[in-house]
Amino acid sequence: MVGRPLIGVSTYLESEVGWGVWRLPAALLPAGYPRLVQAAGGIAAMLPPDDPSYAASVVARLDAVVVAGGPDVEPVRYDAAPDPRTGPPARERDTWELALIRAALESGTPLLGICRGMQLLNVALGGTLVQHLDGHIGPDGQKGAFGAHPVKPVPGTRYASIVPSEDTVPTYHHQAVDRLGEGLAACAYAADGTVEAIELPGDDWVLGVQWHPEMGQDLRVMQALVRAAS
Repeated sequence: MVGRPLIGVSTYLESEVGWGVWRLPAALLPAGYPRLVQAAGGIAAMLPPDDPSYAASVVARLDAVVVAGGPDVEPVRYDAAPDPRTGPPARERDTWELALIRAALESGTPLLGICRGMQLLNVALGGTLVQHLDGHIGPDGQKGAFGAHPVKPVPGTRYASIVPSEDTVPTYHHQAVDRLGEGLAACAYAADGTVEAIELPGDDWVLGVQWHPEMGQDLRVMQALVRAAS
């Protein structure tokens, strides 16, 4: 199909990954992300960590940007000391993805942050994070398994225009938004009061969701991004 928007998705960068007879450094992305973009009508392009000075020129070639989930954001990025339960830093990802976010914000390019991506969006705009949160990692705290819980939209927000009623979402995280970044608004909450989605009100399409839409069947959020990118 000609004319599908090009959606850039940030990637992991791992020191060693195995496939076949090989064990090598790899830039990788769980297949759920490109599959979600494709199912929603876009073309997925992987954006592995790069020199942050290139971020603006990269974003200029894209119709939208997705910042994917992954490891914890290094607390120094929001002037905090690390909690003992915070994971090891992914400095190349932090630097590159913060540059992508800022380039997208400056250019008005549609932007979606997923889990870590939502947290980085908040940090990019001066917000802070809760470094550890019980009850959101997998079923009964099981590592490596996605859980599910309901998320309630805030009426009148962009997110509520996409998903107008409470919905159950696939989730896996132990960090969350604490103080909101400048200009951001919370647009969905979990039952325990955790901020589950944030957005930047105004004409530009900027949204972050704490859950993992790439692990479910609901295309609405990604379809809304693809529409904005079109």
